[in-house]
Amino acid sequence: MVSSSLEVAKAAITVAMTSSREEEYQKIEEFKKTDIKVCAVDVGGNLLESIPKIIERAIVASRRTNVVQDSHVTEGAVAGATREAIMQVAMKAIGLNVGGKIGLARKGEHLSVCIFMSIGLLHLNEIAIGLAHRSIPE
Repeated sequence: MVSSSLEVAKAAITVAMTSSREEEYQKIEEFKKTDIKVCAVDVGGNLLESIPKIIERAIVASRRTNVVQDSHVTEGAVAGATREAIMQVAMKAIGLNVGGKIGLARKGEHLSVCIFMSIGLLHLNEIAIGLAHRSIPE
Protein backbone atom coordinates (compact mmCIF):
# COMPACT_ATOMS: atom_id res chain seq x y z
CA MET A 1 0.00 0.00 0.00
CA VAL A 2 1.38 3.41 -0.99
CA SER A 3 1.37 6.05 1.74
CA SER A 4 -0.80 9.15 1.28
CA SER A 5 2.21 11.45 1.35
CA LEU A 6 3.78 9.55 -1.55
CA GLU A 7 0.51 9.52 -3.51
CA VAL A 8 0.09 13.25 -3.01
CA ALA A 9 3.68 13.99 -4.06
CA LYS A 10 3.22 11.96 -7.25
CA ALA A 11 -0.04 13.79 -7.98
CA ALA A 12 1.59 17.22 -7.55
CA ILE A 13 4.44 16.23 -9.87
CA THR A 14 2.06 14.77 -12.45
CA VAL A 15 -0.19 17.84 -12.64
CA ALA A 16 2.82 20.20 -12.70
CA MET A 17 4.18 18.34 -15.73
CA THR A 18 1.02 18.61 -17.84
CA SER A 19 1.61 20.39 -21.12
CA SER A 20 -1.91 21.68 -21.81
CA ARG A 21 -5.05 22.78 -19.98
CA GLU A 22 -6.92 19.80 -21.40
CA GLU A 23 -4.36 17.36 -20.02
CA GLU A 24 -4.39 19.22 -16.70
CA TYR A 25 -8.20 18.95 -16.41
CA GLN A 26 -8.02 15.27 -17.32
CA LYS A 27 -5.52 14.63 -14.51
CA ILE A 28 -7.64 16.61 -12.05
CA GLU A 29 -10.61 14.35 -12.83
CA GLU A 30 -8.47 11.20 -12.54
CA PHE A 31 -7.14 12.21 -9.13
CA LYS A 32 -10.64 13.09 -7.88
CA LYS A 33 -11.48 9.38 -8.18
CA THR A 34 -8.75 8.62 -5.60
CA ASP A 35 -9.80 11.48 -3.26
CA ILE A 36 -6.78 13.59 -4.17
CA LYS A 37 -7.53 17.25 -4.81
CA VAL A 38 -5.15 18.86 -7.30
CA CYS A 39 -4.69 22.16 -9.08
CA ALA A 40 -2.02 23.84 -11.14
CA VAL A 41 -0.94 27.35 -12.01
CA ASP A 42 1.40 28.63 -14.72
CA VAL A 43 4.41 30.71 -13.67
CA GLY A 44 7.02 32.66 -15.55
CA GLY A 45 9.41 35.57 -15.58
CA ASN A 46 12.58 36.41 -13.69
CA LEU A 47 12.53 33.93 -10.81
CA LEU A 48 13.86 36.14 -8.03
CA GLU A 49 11.57 39.03 -8.93
CA SER A 50 8.60 36.67 -9.29
CA ILE A 51 8.79 34.74 -5.99
CA PRO A 52 6.09 36.75 -4.16
CA LYS A 53 3.77 36.55 -7.19
CA ILE A 54 4.36 32.80 -7.58
CA ILE A 55 3.51 32.17 -3.92
CA GLU A 56 0.42 34.37 -4.19
CA ARG A 57 -0.77 32.54 -7.31
CA ALA A 58 -0.31 29.16 -5.60
CA ILE A 59 -2.38 30.29 -2.60
CA VAL A 60 -5.15 31.75 -4.78
CA ALA A 61 -5.31 28.66 -7.00
CA SER A 62 -5.43 26.27 -4.03
CA ARG A 63 -8.26 28.26 -2.39
CA ARG A 64 -10.21 28.74 -5.61
CA THR A 65 -10.17 25.00 -6.37
CA ASN A 66 -10.84 23.94 -2.75
CA VAL A 67 -7.54 22.13 -2.41
CA VAL A 68 -7.27 23.98 0.91
CA GLN A 69 -9.74 25.87 3.06
CA ASP A 70 -9.72 29.62 3.40
CA SER A 71 -7.70 29.79 6.64
CA HIS A 72 -4.36 31.23 7.62
CA VAL A 73 -3.11 27.78 8.68
CA THR A 74 -3.69 26.11 5.32
CA GLU A 75 -2.69 29.17 3.30
CA GLY A 76 0.51 29.38 5.34
CA ALA A 77 1.23 25.73 4.56
CA VAL A 78 0.77 26.41 0.84
CA ALA A 79 3.00 29.49 1.04
CA GLY A 80 5.71 27.65 2.97
CA ALA A 81 5.73 24.59 0.73
CA THR A 82 5.70 26.74 -2.41
CA ARG A 83 8.63 28.80 -1.14
CA GLU A 84 10.56 25.65 -0.23
CA ALA A 85 9.97 24.15 -3.70
CA ILE A 86 11.13 27.40 -5.32
CA MET A 87 14.29 27.48 -3.20
CA GLN A 88 15.17 23.97 -4.40
CA VAL A 89 15.45 25.29 -7.97
CA ALA A 90 16.57 28.86 -7.26
CA MET A 91 20.33 28.28 -7.52
CA LYS A 92 19.95 27.21 -11.15
CA ALA A 93 17.68 30.15 -11.99
CA ILE A 94 19.27 33.19 -10.31
CA GLY A 95 19.08 36.08 -12.75
CA LEU A 96 17.43 34.02 -15.49
CA ASN A 97 13.92 33.76 -16.85
CA VAL A 98 11.80 30.75 -16.03
CA GLY A 99 8.59 29.29 -17.34
CA GLY A 100 6.62 26.38 -16.05
CA LYS A 101 3.91 25.23 -13.74
CA ILE A 102 3.25 24.69 -10.07
CA GLY A 103 1.21 21.63 -9.14
CA LEU A 104 -0.53 21.38 -5.78
CA ALA A 105 -2.08 18.21 -4.39
CA ARG A 106 -3.81 17.30 -1.17
CA LYS A 107 -5.27 14.20 0.40
CA GLY A 108 -6.33 14.38 4.00
CA GLU A 109 -3.59 16.00 6.03
CA HIS A 110 -0.96 15.72 3.28
CA LEU A 111 -0.17 18.66 1.00
CA SER A 112 2.53 18.64 -1.69
CA VAL A 113 3.68 21.44 -3.95
CA CYS A 114 5.79 20.80 -7.05
CA ILE A 115 7.38 23.41 -9.27
CA PHE A 116 8.40 22.17 -12.72
CA MET A 117 10.15 24.73 -14.87
CA SER A 118 12.32 25.50 -17.79
CA ILE A 119 15.15 27.92 -17.04
CA GLY A 120 16.18 29.77 -20.13
CA LEU A 121 19.02 31.76 -21.56
CA LEU A 122 18.46 32.29 -25.28
CA HIS A 123 17.86 28.79 -26.65
CA LEU A 124 19.87 27.04 -23.91
CA ASN A 125 17.24 25.68 -21.52
CA GLU A 126 17.69 23.78 -18.29
CA ILE A 127 14.88 21.85 -16.60
CA ALA A 128 14.40 21.93 -12.85
CA ILE A 129 11.93 20.46 -10.39
CA GLY A 130 11.33 21.27 -6.73
CA LEU A 131 9.02 19.40 -4.35
CA ALA A 132 7.86 20.17 -0.84
CA HIS A 133 5.41 18.60 1.63
CA ARG A 134 3.41 19.94 4.54
CA SER A 135 0.97 18.36 7.00
CA ILE A 136 -2.18 20.35 7.58
CA PRO A 137 -5.34 19.72 9.59
CA GLU A 138 -8.15 17.97 7.76
